[in-house]
Amino acid sequence: MKFEPKILGFLCNWCSYAGADLAGVSRIQYPPNLRVIRVMCSGRIDPVLVLDALASGLDGVIVMGCHPGDCHYMTGNYEAERKIKMLKKLITPLGFAERLHLEWVSASEGARFAEVVRDFTNHIKVLGPSPLREEKLDSKKMEDIQAAKKVVEDFRLRALVAKERKIIEEGNVYGEEKSQEEFDNIMDDALSAEYIRNRIYLLLEKEPTSTKHLSNYLGLDNKEILEHIVILRRRGLIAVDRVDDMTPIYTVLKR
Repeated sequence: MKFEPKILGFLCNWCSYAGADLAGVSRIQYPPNLRVIRVMCSGRIDPVLVLDALASGLDGVIVMGCHPGDCHYMTGNYEAERKIKMLKKLITPLGFAERLHLEWVSASEGARFAEVVRDFTNHIKVLGPSPLREEKLDSKKMEDIQAAKKVVEDFRLRALVAKERKIIEEGNVYGEEKSQEEFDNIMDDALSAEYIRNRIYLLLEKEPTSTKHLSNYLGLDNKEILEHIVILRRRGLIAVDRVDDMTPIYTVLKR
């Protein structure tokens, strides 16, 4: 059976949605694989919604907004750009980055809207069905996406993403200036660390276990696992459930 991708699009009301409308009025043909959610601004799209879409088995997600400098709300599209960049970094190791795309389409670009949808649909056809489709559900990939969702829900990460431009242009609260490269390195480290902590938390949520088991399952050094365990305990998220033959068995505390 021929594979037809299921694609979700988040379209800005003022530009890309109007561009889609123009494509329709102008009878410009494009693939029917796209289902649209109309939002007032691309900057208002919560990364959790994008990961929810991927977790549901959709084959691709595309976000469209106003061209830089043309945002109805001044800086909304820049916020969208920062969020998608962060999401891409997070889901690249999970194998989902190619299924997420950001594009700028204005209200007058009906033909371009059709072209963008056509190109992204063809791109997803080459990638093939999502590993999270029900008929071929990859449970390990689902665990990966659930952990990623926990990461983007974290208020610390949200604050870091929101302050990116300010930190680069004005410096942090200590007046220390950071280059784009330095900020990107900080973001990379934060995403990696929080992802591992949430993988640990979700595994402990299933059943209490030891650092050795976590290390084997996640393919990480036992010392690194223990460092994350310490931080999770400081945050009040996990605790020692019991001690088996001198080995601590950890479990989650209810949030």
